[in-house]
Amino acid sequence: MTTSLNRRFLLAQRPVGPATRDTFSYEEKPLGEPGPGQILVENHYLSLDPAMRGWMNEGKSYIAPVGLGEVMRALGVGKVLASQHPDYAVGDFVNGALGVQDYFLGEPKGFYKVDPLRAPLPLYLSALGMTGMTAYFALLDVGAPKAGETVVISGAAGAVGSVAGQIARIKGCRVVGIAGGAEKCRFLTEELGFDAAIDYKQGDLAAALKRECPKGIDVYFDNVGGDILDAVLTRLNFKARVVICGAISQYNNEESVKGPANYLALLVNRARMEGFVVMDHAAHFADAAREMGGWLADGRLKSKEHIVEGLEHFPETLNKLFTGENFGKLILKVR
Repeated sequence: MTTSLNRRFLLAQRPVGPATRDTFSYEEKPLGEPGPGQILVENHYLSLDPAMRGWMNEGKSYIAPVGLGEVMRALGVGKVLASQHPDYAVGDFVNGALGVQDYFLGEPKGFYKVDPLRAPLPLYLSALGMTGMTAYFALLDVGAPKAGETVVISGAAGAVGSVAGQIARIKGCRVVGIAGGAEKCRFLTEELGFDAAIDYKQGDLAAALKRECPKGIDVYFDNVGGDILDAVLTRLNFKARVVICGAISQYNNEESVKGPANYLALLVNRARMEGFVVMDHAAHFADAAREMGGWLADGRLKSKEHIVEGLEHFPETLNKLFTGENFGKLILKVR
């Protein structure tokens, strides 16, 4: 049994605006032994996601908020060091809510095994993890794209958007990505096969959408919200579908969330806007993983990970999501 200390980041206060290092408290605590039904996991990689900012807020949501004084919630992958659970053996690698810490000790609720020999561990947090599941089900089940339709993705160079756009291409759609900066836009078109990319930081977004989507927009996969959502609504086609996957532009607002001013475009076009939570589709994750694994193997799907080393850098690394510094799936390497 390891005698190491467990470094942990706890939620110390509920932030107003961006989370800072003061939002969290840091502690080092001796490790205990797993009790009946528990496992001890050595954390290797942690997933940093925009949803983590929402988990810090108090109030009703699709999942209970992180309590003050609790380890900050985070998905991750790691290796089982000790087990008193019949389904997990020492040496197994698992994916689950490990928390922002060196080690997880507790009941493996919602955990599942992963195989590092089949794919690198970070891939189980990107295309083969919740990121990939989100892109897959939000696009295919809610967006329901048809071959030949125009699909627009905001936050397209991010973890979910980059995968969703590639799936739309696989399904025969014209795909337009919205991202921030020339480098990200080149990545979308030259590396991932998007048909076009719009740099929202340059010029008139409405004019760019008109230029790149001359036949209108059939599916909008929204990761951003705010002004970008409003601009896209003006280009919707008849019976268009808008997938509300995220609204990263709004998560750090110190005032009320900005809603869409152009929502009447939904009425005029008899279009649909629908929210999405990935866990609603958990029963079908294995099937999706098999299909996406095949796309990865034959090169039709690519996954880009942005890995930062060091648990101690967690607060600053998390904020890369909200400043646009991350490029691809943001992952914290613990060891």
